[in-house]
This record gives sequence, structure tokens and C-alpha cells, in this order.
Amino acid sequence: MEIVLQILKVLFYIFNAIIAFYFLLPVILLLLHYIFSTKGKDALARYKRVTDHNFDFAAIVTAHQDTRFIAPLVDSFLKQKFSNFLLYIVADDCAGERITFDDSRVIMLYPPQALHSKIKSAQYAIDNFIRQPDTLIIFDSDNLVHPMYLQNLNRYFQAGFRVVQTHMLSKNIDNTYARLDSMGHIYYTFYERQVKMGLGMSSAILGLGIALDFKLYKEISYANTIGGFDKKLQSQLGRRVKQIAFAEDAIVYDEKVEDAAVLETQRIRWIYSYFHHFEESLLLIWGGVRAMNPGRFLLGATMLRPPMVLLMMSMVFIQLIWVFLQPAMIIWWAVLVFLFVANFVLTIATKSRQKGMMQSLKHVPLVAFVQIKSLMQIKKAQKSFLKTEHKKIIYIDDLLKNELT
Repeated sequence: MEIVLQILKVLFYIFNAIIAFYFLLPVILLLLHYIFSTKGKDALARYKRVTDHNFDFAAIVTAHQDTRFIAPLVDSFLKQKFSNFLLYIVADDCAGERITFDDSRVIMLYPPQALHSKIKSAQYAIDNFIRQPDTLIIFDSDNLVHPMYLQNLNRYFQAGFRVVQTHMLSKNIDNTYARLDSMGHIYYTFYERQVKMGLGMSSAILGLGIALDFKLYKEISYANTIGGFDKKLQSQLGRRVKQIAFAEDAIVYDEKVEDAAVLETQRIRWIYSYFHHFEESLLLIWGGVRAMNPGRFLLGATMLRPPMVLLMMSMVFIQLIWVFLQPAMIIWWAVLVFLFVANFVLTIATKSRQKGMMQSLKHVPLVAFVQIKSLMQIKKAQKSFLKTEHKKIIYIDDLLKNELT
């Protein structure tokens, strides 16, 4: 019995260390950012240009059962300062009159059968490419791109990067839920992308605005095609390239959710994706250890990080155990949680590019409540393609007026 208790005690200490690591990591990254990152300089400035070639981009837009957002997205592409691109829009299971555009760079594709999968839609576009591009970029239909998006992105490929995550900002922040959704992206963009790029490490990717070498994408294989597009891609890309870059100045706008029901659906999909791709996260961590690549290791650790609600629940569970084992440890954990919360507030206060974020901090518990509900319903993600519903139709010229100057 004593041996069993000793084993349980060791496992508890290991569990403590893992959870503490995730609470402390943002603080460590912040310190490293201010010590080692290039101050006041473009992060790309530390990398030499290896070619003057202007890359040929193929942008794929996956539109599922909704064509309302296609016109604003096309409008934002046609206002690009960089013209060497083709835009492929896959209208998957979209009823109604077929949309056409006068510009030959915009290609509308209508699959004969419903695909109900972002991966399948991307492949359908690839199968219908007019010419082979240098670089592939994947978007959702509700996205918009800044007029300098492609021109700035081109510079990163000229510096030799093969995979670049572009900078997602919120398209709508006009209600509490939209701002709460946006806050999470501001926080994680800073620590998982901007800071890591400044330190020369791989940045985490998103399911949109990810640009990569076309030949590299053709090497990727998917065990299944439902859900977790970004995690599947990140695990395989992270093991194939030395560094995934983050292009802070290549901005793509995405719609944030505006009500609790849609937020809950989104979180169900995210939590399910976390558990479903657990093994791939471990493979990426092990790949970082084998290659002695700290950026790859941290990228895997990012994938393995539990959703925030599970992280908080784990922390509470640990405190309850310490009450019986060693109550003094609760003080250490209180300091750790304080640093984590203070760090979060400081990040939102200093990194928000759009108005109204700080006023919504008091509503953060709403997200925790929604995540707890989502945790109870993750089986839904196994049975159907959970789509996040979008509502905000806005054009790029109107959107840019809302940015902070």
C-alpha cells in the first residue's frame, strides 16, 4: 500500500509541474521577449532576404452553405497592392444563384457534391488550379484582408520561410461576446506568435491566414478530414520545417462570435479537437526533443496545453489536495495565479489594436461558464460538422476606420 501511495504522490508532483508550467510559461516568455527580442524593429529584420522573386499566391476560400461574405472578401483582395495572385472560392453546398466576378483572378468553384469539410474543400480547389502557385494561403469565407496583406507576406517568403502564419485581427468587436472572443486571440497571438517570432522560434498556426509553400502542402496527409484542420496541419508542418514564421504586418480579419450559443458551438469543436489530436501534440514535442529544437518543443507544448477551463479546474483540484498535504503550497500557487492573471490583463491593455477591449474584462467569467457547458457536450463534435455561424457583413474600407491610430 505504501508503494502505491508513493507512486500516486510522484504522479501528483508531475501533474503539479505540468500545470504550473502552463501558468508560468507566459510570464517566462514575456521576460525573454523584453530581454532578447529586437526592440522597436520589425521581427523580419533579423532574417536576411534570400531571393528577390515575387511569389505567386493561390488563395483558397472555403465557403460552406453561405455565400453572403464572398463579395466583401473578394473586394478586399481586389484592393491588394500586390497583384500576383489567384483567388479560388469553393462554394460548398451553397444553394441559390451562382456568383460570378469580372476579374479573371477570381475563380468560383461549385463542387458537384457536398463536401462538408475544410480539408476536402481545399483539395477541391487544388484539383482545379489554373496554374501551379509558389505559395498557398487558406481562408474562411468571412475573412477580409488588409490592402498590404500580400505585399507584406511576400517579404517573409523572400526571407526563406516556407510556412508563415499571418496576423488575425477581429472584424467585429461591437458586443461583449465578440470582444471576449477577440481577447483570447489577442493574448495567444502575442505569446504564441509574436513573442516566439521575435525569439526565433516556431509560431502557432490558425485555421485561417496560414500561408505555406505549395510543394510542402502536397506532402501533408490527413488521417481524417473532419475537424481540427489547424492542429493536423501544425503537427505535420512543425516537424518538417525549422521555423514557422509569424507575419505581424500581414493582417487578416476574422468575425468573432456574437452570442453564447455560437460561442458554445465553437468551444465544443475546439475542446473536441484538443483531445482528438492529443497524440499528434506528443509527437511534435518528441520531435522537438530529438532535434534539440526548443521552438518545436514549445510548439508541441502549445498544442498539448489544456483548454483554459480544464487548466483552471486542474489548478483548483491541486489546491484541494495541497490543503491536506502541505497547506503552505497554496500561497505559492496563489502567487502563480496572480502573475498569470496580471500578465493576461497587461497583455490585453497593451496589445489591443481595436477599441473597447479593457471594458469587457469583467465579463471573462462568461467564457468560463460557456466552456464548462461545452465540455459536457463534446460528443456532438464526433457526430457532425459543427459550423460557427457568422452574421457581420462589412467591407474592408469601413473596417479600417475602426482601427486604433
